[in-house]
Amino acid sequence: MDVKKNSLKAWVLAARPKTLAGAAVPVIIGLSMAYSSLELHPSASVGQRAAFNILPALLCLLFAFIMQIDANFVNDLFDYLKGTDDRATRLGPERACTQGWVSVGAMKVAIALTTVLACLVGLPLVVYGGWPMVLIGVLCVLFCFLYTTHLSYMGLGDLLVLVFFGLVPVCITYYLQTTTVTPQVVVASLACGLVIDALLLVNNFRDRDTDRVAGKRTLVVRIGAEATLRVYLGVGLVACLAGLVFAMNGHWAAFLLPLLYLLLHINTCRRMRRVWEGRALNACLGETARNIFIYGLTLSLGFLIEH
Repeated sequence: MDVKKNSLKAWVLAARPKTLAGAAVPVIIGLSMAYSSLELHPSASVGQRAAFNILPALLCLLFAFIMQIDANFVNDLFDYLKGTDDRATRLGPERACTQGWVSVGAMKVAIALTTVLACLVGLPLVVYGGWPMVLIGVLCVLFCFLYTTHLSYMGLGDLLVLVFFGLVPVCITYYLQTTTVTPQVVVASLACGLVIDALLLVNNFRDRDTDRVAGKRTLVVRIGAEATLRVYLGVGLVACLAGLVFAMNGHWAAFLLPLLYLLLHINTCRRMRRVWEGRALNACLGETARNIFIYGLTLSLGFLIEH
């Protein structure tokens, strides 16, 4: 690919815009659940709906987008510096620093700018959620760096996805609209985290041989490829079975609609088994990203249409 160094095209590729859908899904789920429950908000009088607050909703979405780009930049830079991304052996999509599209110095500046911008966008959420929002923001930034530099090498990436693409964004987004978090929201956040973890699983499944050489003790390196395929299938199944909690609370559509996601997820798992290794697994990565978006869309619609 012909990309001029530090050009706009180079920065767009480095930002990995396709990953932004995954960043948006937890926020969208949290917002849809909040909207469907606002009539039960403590500040609403009998028969009166509490207003949906658009500003914190937009701030949550924007914060998620910027933090995702920040994480992509951090991953791009530090995997290059550590030698994990090698031009000759890399199987995944091309990376900016490794390909020479973006200089190391420019990437460091970009990381600093996106980190500061994320903090500035997130800070006004203190008005709606109090000072604990500062702690949440600090943890998001801290683990954004720790994931690539240390924790991914320890095989803790899946746990971080569950927390920072599930529990934190879904619950915090819901809380900022309703000032409470229900057990149903916690279940939805965990299901969301499991669904998004499928993206990390297929990524690590593809890179298992190079990760083993680089000393990255990812889940697939620890338990093997066959067991990882079962985990991949399992995260989708468990996420959809968790929807029984929604059905028990009267949200049958929120249980039934995501079954479309499950069919696609199973089909992608079968394709992974057929392909098994190499760059051809990038198609499975794309399918998984699509599946995540469909899960977020169907679950959100499930809560909204039964409202």
